[in-house]
Amino acid sequence: MTHPETSALHYPFGHALPPAGSTIEVAPGVRWLRMALPFALDHINLWLLRDRDDDGRDGWAIVDCGIANDATRAAWEQVFASELGGLPVLRVIVTHMHPDHMGLAHWLTERWQCRLWISATDYHVARVASQSTTGFGGDAAAAFFARHGLTDPEAVAKVRARSNYYSSMVPEVPRQYRRLMDGATLHVGDHAWRCIAGYGHAPEHIALHGEALGVLISGDMVLPRISTNVSVYDTEPEANPLPLYLASLDRLRALPASTLVLPSHGRPFLGLHARIAQLHAHHDARLAETLAACRERPTSAHELVPVLFKRELDLHQTTFAMGESIAHLHTLWLDDRLQRRLGDDGVWRFAGVPA
Repeated sequence: MTHPETSALHYPFGHALPPAGSTIEVAPGVRWLRMALPFALDHINLWLLRDRDDDGRDGWAIVDCGIANDATRAAWEQVFASELGGLPVLRVIVTHMHPDHMGLAHWLTERWQCRLWISATDYHVARVASQSTTGFGGDAAAAFFARHGLTDPEAVAKVRARSNYYSSMVPEVPRQYRRLMDGATLHVGDHAWRCIAGYGHAPEHIALHGEALGVLISGDMVLPRISTNVSVYDTEPEANPLPLYLASLDRLRALPASTLVLPSHGRPFLGLHARIAQLHAHHDARLAETLAACRERPTSAHELVPVLFKRELDLHQTTFAMGESIAHLHTLWLDDRLQRRLGDDGVWRFAGVPA
């Protein structure tokens, strides 16, 4: 969901964006590039970090990959030709397993004969998802959304038809990896980066804090203009991801207020603490709207979508909106502020708890 920018956030690079195939240096040894995405959210920010391997060989680390398609591969080749100064890529770091971050990890590691670095949970979930579409499309996802009120035959058929949703953008995952863990220190070139695990958006998302540089590569955990998608999927149908996400945000409050945030979408910004407060306020408001709607009458997740998302949505956006609506309902249900009942029509509906 989009939020208006406020004076609480500052964009030190203004409206500058790296042109296709080029980069902008945002901190010493840290370069920003962007790749196109075929969605309403039409870009992802990726990062190059100056690196050095155990043999003293200079090169680069890539952080996040873009989706697997010819346009993204071509954009990477342009970056390799013009932005690396003739140095090799020494490793590929992936913040989490979603397609826009993981898609070309296999191609990049093969292209440069280097290793993937990622959390163990996201690595294994990516391996499973690239071989099946559970949680992202196909029969199981269609049945799950139907159970939560998305019963329009055309919409259900479209979700069911997305049986290759993940694998179309992540056709293969590297067979080997190096594990990133919360609290671990990753030495990249001359700088140390602390791994900070976050939950709720992805299974085990890893953000990277470069204390000496005053920089946080936040991945999708903190974005400047949109709220991170926090969804329930059919693979864990009673999941409660929103409290996990909000608690993960609170862990980032410990970072200095002066931290430069490098998000996966939008522009680099200052104002981390203010943005965390904004995101808490956003979800507090959405939870209040959810509670009010369910107290008025028993409400399914599909019926809640237009309450929380007051704009027209395409199918891709609708599936995200359904997952997020379920997440808000589950937060209240599992906190005993709502009760859940399965209707005669096979749809879950949530209602206020009687006084």
